Amino acid sequence: MSRECILWLVLAAAVVALFDAAPSPCWSQDNSTIGIFESHGDVGTVLHPGSVDYDAVKKSYTVTGSGENMWLAGDAFQFVWKKISGDATLAADVSFLGTGGNEHRKAVLMFRQTLDADSTYVDIALHGNGLTALQFRSETGALTHEIIANVSAPKRLSIVKRGDYVYMSLAGDGERLRPAGGWLRIPLRGLFYAGIGVCSHNKDVIEKAGFSNVDLTAATAVPAGPPTLYSTLERVGITSTDRQVVYIAPGRFEAPNWTRDGTSFLFNRRGHIERLPVAGGEPEILNTGLATDCNNDHGISPDGAQLAISDNSQAKHDSLVYIVPLAGGAPRRITPNSPSYWHGWSPDGKTLAFVGQRNGDFDIYTIPAAESSASPIETRLTTAKGLDDGPEYSPDGKYIYFNSERTGTMQIWRMLADGTQQEQVFNDDYNNWFPHISPDGQWMVFLTYAKDVIGHPQNKDVQLRAMSLGDKSIRVVATLFGGQGTINVPSWSPDSKQVAFVSYQLLPEEQP
Repeated sequence: MSRECILWLVLAAAVVALFDAAPSPCWSQDNSTIGIFESHGDVGTVLHPGSVDYDAVKKSYTVTGSGENMWLAGDAFQFVWKKISGDATLAADVSFLGTGGNEHRKAVLMFRQTLDADSTYVDIALHGNGLTALQFRSETGALTHEIIANVSAPKRLSIVKRGDYVYMSLAGDGERLRPAGGWLRIPLRGLFYAGIGVCSHNKDVIEKAGFSNVDLTAATAVPAGPPTLYSTLERVGITSTDRQVVYIAPGRFEAPNWTRDGTSFLFNRRGHIERLPVAGGEPEILNTGLATDCNNDHGISPDGAQLAISDNSQAKHDSLVYIVPLAGGAPRRITPNSPSYWHGWSPDGKTLAFVGQRNGDFDIYTIPAAESSASPIETRLTTAKGLDDGPEYSPDGKYIYFNSERTGTMQIWRMLADGTQQEQVFNDDYNNWFPHISPDGQWMVFLTYAKDVIGHPQNKDVQLRAMSLGDKSIRVVATLFGGQGTINVPSWSPDSKQVAFVSYQLLPEEQP
């Protein structure tokens, strides 16, 4: 081999070794310039490289970023990060610098598994128009989903990871952080990335955001006390699957109904029925007279004038079905026997469907809704062994849909309104509860538990799924922490485009 060939081989080897050893050129390695973080760079494909400026005196960060979006199955943004593991809290005061720009430009606090564009991640994204959402991609390459907070343009944002669950807290100027939604299972394994970032939402421009009072802390001990339960009333688009927080509060409330005029939600809490504007705000307690121990089985008449409730306050404190004016007033008892739990109202308003326990068996019954001097007579529709539950009429009144465990797992069934021709709608390896048919008759939404879950307990990882009644296809509408109380009763919007439900959070003692 010639001397020249040997020299070329040595040079080539040196170049290869140099590139193998050198860090990626898009990532900064000067820790002294970026405060608590280790490095920064662009995730995904951007036309204009981003940057970060750290003010050591003010301990604040100015992040410049480009990128087309952080959505669907891939992201493009500037990310300033530190590798961590275990439980953590990341908080900061966040604001955009400069005016104009795309209304959906984003400044984010993020936990991310890798620096790949399609990585599993969860973040709080403050948008240019003030919209604030918990965004997440639950596995590599999956589509991004979001939970939109009911707080616009907060000053301080906090994202918290406890075990596999993540949630957000928000605060306005001068306020303390308050839980704002989430408690999602987003598995982040081993070392992952925690940091701040900016996406311009326009590949041709760059945007700047300021992050101050940045705090990244690890959870060093298990909280001493029990967790605090929070309930969150949400609405979700049946096709878009975008979720929006309407109301969140400590303690348990359950089972939203959407009023026929589309203006309000009803739900039960501490034995009362409460009414909340769809736009949010503070709920008001509905007067239900002597019925002061209402449970989560309640619903609105087809004409929107009356409310069926199930209440445990009278007789043997077993549930009885009553009808009360929707505006509030004295309840009228419907079921002579207990326990009875309302679930459906026939489209003509003449008949109620309910679940009754008689002689140890839970079955589906119907009973007239009209006031009569004669004692109403209940009609039994199911006799199969095992639990039958959740009866609800189809909008045309032809069918009653229900869930039954007669085949071993809880599955969705239907029958003609007189109880004949009972048939299973579909079968899978899950436990499916509480079918609710959209007002236009096109969709059935229901609650899904894992196969090994018995009954319909609270505080479980569950899914809301929807079946197209036209082609029988099933899609996941939302994955959440919930179960009992999430969607026990009809909760469709009048236009059949959204469903209301309740998710839950078990927040450790240190937060809030």
